[in-house]
Amino acid sequence: MDLLEFSPEPNEYTWTFGGAAPLHRVKPGTALRLWTEDAFCGRLRSTADLASASLTMPFVNPQTGPFYVEGAEPGDTLVLHFVELTPARSWGASATIPFFGGLTSTDRTATLQDPLPERTWIYEVDTANQTVGFQAQGSDLELALPINTMLGTVGVAPAAGEVRSSLVPDVFGGNMDTPEMKAGATCFLRVNVEGALFSVGDGHYRQGEGESCGTAVEGAMNVVLIVELLKTPGPAWPRIENDDYLAVVGSSRPLEDAWRAGQVDMVGWLGSLYGLDKLDAYQLLSQISEVPLANVVDANYSVVTKVPKRLLPQVDAYSNIHAHLRSLATTL
Repeated sequence: MDLLEFSPEPNEYTWTFGGAAPLHRVKPGTALRLWTEDAFCGRLRSTADLASASLTMPFVNPQTGPFYVEGAEPGDTLVLHFVELTPARSWGASATIPFFGGLTSTDRTATLQDPLPERTWIYEVDTANQTVGFQAQGSDLELALPINTMLGTVGVAPAAGEVRSSLVPDVFGGNMDTPEMKAGATCFLRVNVEGALFSVGDGHYRQGEGESCGTAVEGAMNVVLIVELLKTPGPAWPRIENDDYLAVVGSSRPLEDAWRAGQVDMVGWLGSLYGLDKLDAYQLLSQISEVPLANVVDANYSVVTKVPKRLLPQVDAYSNIHAHLRSLATTL
């Protein structure tokens, strides 16, 4: 298996999906060992560093990429299997940011409410115990929380020449902020432009479902992934398979439309896997779906529709490529 190792210099970060020239060309079947910067570009290093003074919009959520996948054509299915996601620093950061988050006034939800006070939290990484340390600032509470690494952003260039901010989730993937995007997961994305032009970034050392305040435990990440390409029609919305679940990530506003997007695509996926008509798939989904929130703070909200494999007859989604890549990952 070919292996590409790449750590971008700051002048090589990408801030959008679409509109950027590829940094590397890769063949399907290539493994990539990458480094990604955190959403704050490493600028929040102490509790004295505040977002309003340290960050320059829109230069947040720097992406590693894009990568041109040889042979990828519009309509194909890009497959990304995440082998390892490991913290690349001994600390992560989180923050409250003025007019950003799920429980404050925002640019989309205008009220007369003043912004919440700014605050930065630094989480020390305990590699031996695989925890990150929460330390309250208004009291003496300290907690060791398990590390649960994930990538907030995984996406391809959008269709029709669009250029979208790396803060946005949509049909192309992007800033979905779902804890499902973890090591051992396989992501399926529809290719919109020649070469797919995919990027990854926004590493989180852990994040609760919904990402309530708008920021997770943000941290630089070492990423190992395998790239594959299927000459089959790509999904309408990003799909994820792991050993236990099939999942679809829908992104929109209002929140119920994000939920609907994932539900509709899962109805179609169940129908194609098991030969079900639309109403039978709809009925089955109604009884077995799990629906965790991914984010309720980004430019679009993201909702995950999951179905447990244990409740379904065994079937080989996408020609069983997830199991194949899981096995291949053990050789790296």
